[in-house]
Amino acid sequence: MTHLQTLTETSTWLIQAKEFLVEARRLKPGPARNEMREVAAVLRELAKLEAQSEPEPGFDQPQRT
Repeated sequence: MTHLQTLTETSTWLIQAKEFLVEARRLKPGPARNEMREVAAVLRELAKLEAQSEPEPGFDQPQRT
């Protein structure tokens, strides 16, 4: 979880990444397991990018007129 998110605001991307990792651990080592681990890595990266693009809580952006 990134420093910009609270425990109650876990990213959907991170939840999906965790699910992929849990499923990958059930598989024997091989191409299918590796692919699931790669998907999880991409999902974690998406979560990181999403967190960076969101303003911090309490930060007021100026309104455009």
